[in-house]
Parts: sequence; structure tokens; C-alpha cells
Amino acid sequence: MPTAIGFLRQITPTPSPEENKEEGRDASRPCTCVSEPEPGPDADVPGYIVAAFADLERHGRVHAPTTALLVAFHEALDARLDDRTALLAEQLRSPDPGTRYDAIDMARRLITAWRGDHTRLVRLIGDCLAPRDAYTAAAAAEALGSLAALAEPAREALAAYVTAHRTEHRADAWTSPHPEVRRAHQLAVVALAGLGDERALPSLLTALDTGTDAWRAVNAAGHLPQAAAELTPRLIRHLADIDPSLEQPGFGFTALTTALSRLGDPAAVPALTDALRAAVRHEQWHTAQAALKALASFGTRASSALDLVRSLTEADNVTLRTAAASALWEFEHRPGTVLPLLNGLLEHHRNFDAMDLAGQIGAPAAPVLPRLRQILAGQVEENTRNEQNGSAVLNDSWTLVHAAAALWDIGGGSEADTVLPALRDAWRDNDATAPAVVACLDRMGPAARPALPQIQVALAQSHRYDQRWSGAVASDLDIVHTCRTILTRLHNLPERAPGGEG
Repeated sequence: MPTAIGFLRQITPTPSPEENKEEGRDASRPCTCVSEPEPGPDADVPGYIVAAFADLERHGRVHAPTTALLVAFHEALDARLDDRTALLAEQLRSPDPGTRYDAIDMARRLITAWRGDHTRLVRLIGDCLAPRDAYTAAAAAEALGSLAALAEPAREALAAYVTAHRTEHRADAWTSPHPEVRRAHQLAVVALAGLGDERALPSLLTALDTGTDAWRAVNAAGHLPQAAAELTPRLIRHLADIDPSLEQPGFGFTALTTALSRLGDPAAVPALTDALRAAVRHEQWHTAQAALKALASFGTRASSALDLVRSLTEADNVTLRTAAASALWEFEHRPGTVLPLLNGLLEHHRNFDAMDLAGQIGAPAAPVLPRLRQILAGQVEENTRNEQNGSAVLNDSWTLVHAAAALWDIGGGSEADTVLPALRDAWRDNDATAPAVVACLDRMGPAARPALPQIQVALAQSHRYDQRWSGAVASDLDIVHTCRTILTRLHNLPERAPGGEG
């Protein structure tokens, strides 16, 4: 590795004094500081669609002649994380802008794929937030935004970058006419908000007030419940602007209802109720379901929507009926009202939301235990047939998890002999079930002891779980935390194991 790093230094081009001054020029991109404003957007094309195509255009772009070799080198090193970290640190500190740029995604891939203490790499990615190189800064901000809580060591670098834009460039940097400056600022704001940092708020308010790329601000807003008084009214206005008659209302509706739910401000309840009523009137069940889930998150504070929700428990659409029953439970917590509805909903054996609702009700839902046992036994039998026929890939692990978890939450220890094998089989067959499985094992307390070997293996593995989706890092951190909690309870292990991730 020292030889490789020395060779990399030897062949890395040294920027000219002019390039050092600009800090943003590489072999394929002009310096952002002199980029021209882009033409106005096409009003018929949603901003998130434009951004998606721009991301596709950037994907796979290479900025340094050493990149292909370095990628192959990292693949060969595989699990030798100390060596790979040393190499990436050299790449991220390189005097060549192209080498630094391409190293950002390599570092992101390592951090999101492998557990460990990545503080050094995260800080070096934060150092790439150079105010005069918006092209590279955007890549760094986007990478940090994908790291969830692991981006914490770069918090101050993100805040300094966002603040510098607003104070030195323009107060409304979110709407900058320079496309790369605008994108870099927006992605840095989103990453900062993801850490719950209120210094992201001024730019989010600009986005929601002007409507410029508001789609990017909506998800970020949900991470700042401390600013709900300012964010909630603005999100409500955007919710009111959505046409309820559209079958596919685009990116906005579910994102807005989710953000309002996360903010938790009951001032959103009337607007969500109106949105639900409009969606039902136009028979848009998908949007109605999103509104119901958001209302349910407010619990008794959303009781003003009770009559409307109660009427939807008789809807023809089973998904809508299930969401309405779940909301009714959150509003009233009256088993006698919800259980008659639950019996019919569980006739659909893959109605996972109904199974989860049964578990939320707990012991009073004992009348549905026979049906849950029937669902679980039927799925176990089907999975066994699949394995005997060589078709294990067809195993339905999710039915096992949801049915088993509901059985435990209702029946407790008397169901342990049924629940535990189902959870362990589901986890064995499908890693994606790990968050739900370990959460149930945590609730099982001492009854989870037979699963200790799997828990220990899960905690000891170097790879993260299910790296294919944007929330993979946060999910894996939760799995690690929960597994440590279980082990602490059962074996009196230290709360914090060695390493950089809590």
C-alpha cells in the first residue's frame, strides 16, 4: 500500500497556479464560478424528473485517468478496510480535482457497504465542500446525505458551506441562477437537515416560499420538528396546491404527508383531513391511504377526522379499509370497535398492515390468534414445499415475519415456540427482514435466547445489511444497536462495542 500511494503521488498531475486559484477546473468540466445561468425550466416537466435525468447523465462520468485502475484496486482489496481507507484518504487529499472528485463516490461506496469507524473518510469528504468548486461540492454533499448519522463528523463543514453561500454569495442561494451552485447548495442543505441541524432552515424556507425545487426541500423538512411552527404552514400550502383528481399526483403528495407526520404539528390535521376527503371523492385510493397514515400518526389529536375515518372502514378497497381501521385504533384505542373490522381484513393472508394492527392492539386481539396461526402455518408449509422442489427463492419471508410478530405481541410467551422458528427462518432466507426480525426479538426479551447465534453472527459481520436502498445505512445502524441491546440484556455485554459506530 505505501508503494501504491507513492506511485499515485508520482503520476498525479500538479495543478497550475491558475487552477489552484480557481479550485474548480478539471479535465472535463468548466469552473462553476464562471458557469452561465441555465434557461428557465419547462413548466410541464416536474423538477424531480429533470434532476433524475441530470443524475443519469452524470452517472459513470470519469474525471481522472487513474480512476479505472483505482476502482479495480479497491475491488481487489475488498475487506482490507484499513488499506482501502489509507488509499482513499490519499485520493481525497489529491492536488488533482478529478482524482478528488472520483474518490468521493468510492469512499461513499465503502462506507455504505462496510461497517467500521469511517470518521476519517467522512471528514475528508466534508473537506471537498470547497466554495469555489460547486461541481465537486455537490458530489460531496450528496455522498454525505446518503450516510445518515455517519455524516456527523462533517456537520460543521456542511454548515460552513451552507452559511458561506448565504452570506457571501446570495441569501437565496437555493434559487441561484447558476445550476451547479444551486445544486451544490441544495444538496448540502438536505444533508445538513438530515442531521437535524436547524442551520438548514433558512434555505428550506426559501425553497418552500418560492417553489424553486421545493420537492427537494419537502423530505428534508421532516427532519426538523423543532422548526415545525415555520415549516408546517408552508407544507400545508403546497399540499393544497395538489390536484386531488390526478391518479398519479407525482412526487409531492406522499412526501408532503410524510413530512407533516414527522413534524408532528397538529395544525396539519385539518389540511390532511381535507386532502383525505378530496382523495376519496375522486376515488384516488393511493393518496387517500397516504393521508390516512399521516392522520393516524397524530393519534387522539386527529380526532376531528374521526367520522370521516370511521366511514372509510366500510370502503370497497381493502387497502383503504385497513388504513382506516389502523387510524381508528390510533384515534380511540378501543378494541371492541376495531376487532370486528380486523377479522375481515385478515382474510387477505398477505395483508401485512392488518397483521401489524393486530400486534399493536396486543392482548385484546386474542380472538384473531387462530387466524394468525393459520396464516403462519400455511406459509411455513408453502415455504417447505418450495425448498423441497428446489425453489427456495420463492419463499415468502415477509408473511412469516408479520404473522409471527403479531402472534408474539398478542399471545406473548405462549406463542414463543411458534414465533421464534418463523423469525429465524425468515431472517435466514431474506436479509431484508432483519430490521423487523430483530425488533421483534428485542420485544421478546429472554424468550429470544435461542436466537443468540444468529444475533451474534449479525453483529459480527463486516458488511451492512441490504445496501440497495437509500436508507440502508440508517437501517443497518438500527440493527446493530438493537442486536447490542439484546446481547446486553441476555449476556451483560458492554453497551458499546469497539468501533466507531454507536
